[in-house]
Amino acid sequence: MADSQPLQGLVLVTGPSRGGKSRWAEHLVGPCSPVSYVATSDPRPDDPAWQERIRLHRDRRSADWTVIESGADLVGALNSIPRNHTVLVDALGAFTAWHLETSSDIWMQRQTDLITSLQNRSQPVVVVIEETGWGVVPATAIGGRFRDRQGHLAQQLETVASKSWLVVQGRALDLHALGCSVPGR
Repeated sequence: MADSQPLQGLVLVTGPSRGGKSRWAEHLVGPCSPVSYVATSDPRPDDPAWQERIRLHRDRRSADWTVIESGADLVGALNSIPRNHTVLVDALGAFTAWHLETSSDIWMQRQTDLITSLQNRSQPVVVVIEETGWGVVPATAIGGRFRDRQGHLAQQLETVASKSWLVVQGRALDLHALGCSVPGR
């Protein structure tokens, strides 16, 4: 690992699209074995650009990783993984998107269930979570809901993370070493 400390607990990897988040997360779990890789997105078989992104991810993965496609049930997928596996979840934006139509109460319960599941893992868990809100304000209510839910989820996860990385322009920054918590959580 870049800072020579062993991977442990919940590790967050965040940043904008195409910044290198997934590559960094894959690098972090590289020395670990066994690894379960949880793909959260909708497969989108009729979208050639998406298929190319998925191909690039597949080509980078170690052949001995177990790959799980979680769909909307990320918590169920996490709970099905053997306890001795290091886990890489790529990425939470799809988890949030799968549940955009749920009520606020149901969303809060799903978020709580996810955090509990992540905390109950005995081996390290690396979670890629897309950073939102750095660009144009969403023009639709559902776009704003995604931004708000994703941002809140990221802050909740940060409260239990052992490490957090911001990956921008192919550079990884250790947020725990470089930053301080914003008061008032």
